Amino acid sequence: MKPILSIQQQLVPDLLDIMQKRYRLLQAVRIAGTAGRRTLAQSLGMTERVVRSEAEFLKERGLLDFSAAGMKMTETGMDIVRELEEMMLELKGIDSMANELRNRYNLSNVVILPGDCDESTFVKKAIGDACASRIKSHLSGKTIIAVTGGSTMAEVARTMKPDFAEGKQVLFVPARGGIGDDVRNEANTVAALMAQNTNGSHRVLYAPERISPDVRESLLQEPAIKEAVSMIQSADIVLHGVGDALAMAKRRKTPDAELAILEEKEAVAEAFGYYFNKDGDVIQKLSTIGLKLDDLQHATVVIAAAGGTSKGSAIRSYLNGSPKLDILVTDEAAARVLLEQS
Repeated sequence: MKPILSIQQQLVPDLLDIMQKRYRLLQAVRIAGTAGRRTLAQSLGMTERVVRSEAEFLKERGLLDFSAAGMKMTETGMDIVRELEEMMLELKGIDSMANELRNRYNLSNVVILPGDCDESTFVKKAIGDACASRIKSHLSGKTIIAVTGGSTMAEVARTMKPDFAEGKQVLFVPARGGIGDDVRNEANTVAALMAQNTNGSHRVLYAPERISPDVRESLLQEPAIKEAVSMIQSADIVLHGVGDALAMAKRRKTPDAELAILEEKEAVAEAFGYYFNKDGDVIQKLSTIGLKLDDLQHATVVIAAAGGTSKGSAIRSYLNGSPKLDILVTDEAAARVLLEQS
């Protein structure tokens, strides 16, 4: 396939560009289930005129169906997307990038989605869809899934469908308390949405994320919180994001004096209430209720998901310091940052 792709790139580069554009459109419709022209245009960064033209072309070939609700994939369209996926990854060199990252950071699997989620909401949706697929493949008879908050985790929840569990018992639990920022992206909300979309169950952690050590010890004696924390620490699968250190500190309304310390110590990444420098060393740990880094060792599968050029350095920092990570789901832009840095 590589020689053929190489010849095509040299002789008919426009053909490959068109193929990639139509593949992205089909992928966006597949992930959305049913999508309108305006929504697709916004998420893909295309004009509505281009989306309409390309969608008509795909409909004429039996790959899309139109209805009052929007566009929907046909079975033939689904087959085409599956067949094209490997070719698209190879075409952009993404398969080799994934292999290099997997070997460099000793990961079981690296999934890289084309594009940059800083520039396209569709790419973040694709990351969410890929996470849901990987989680689904690791479900057993009874599975506890711990999930953190964040916009990427919320996208994972939105892509999950009723057939996710396929008769298995799945319990979603928040990996941490609430930050008090955007409730739509809080871990409790994400866990509840996952349960709702998959007909699963969930538990709520009634606690703020950051509290004083004395209050933390007192809250941990409360039966409801004690039970929730026990379930969180017993999670079979952990799904979490990776944050930019200073951005997360500001979301937590961290006092200026503490922010100055983080800047002085060159904090780069944040996860589970831990701040890391570029080498992956923990430079600050918050007093929180929820999952700790040490708890990751007890999980069967740990999945981290984050993307965008802006997150590249943070992801690298966390990869250097994470005690356990099995699967990284990211995008092409972040992967290129990871590979550029030594």
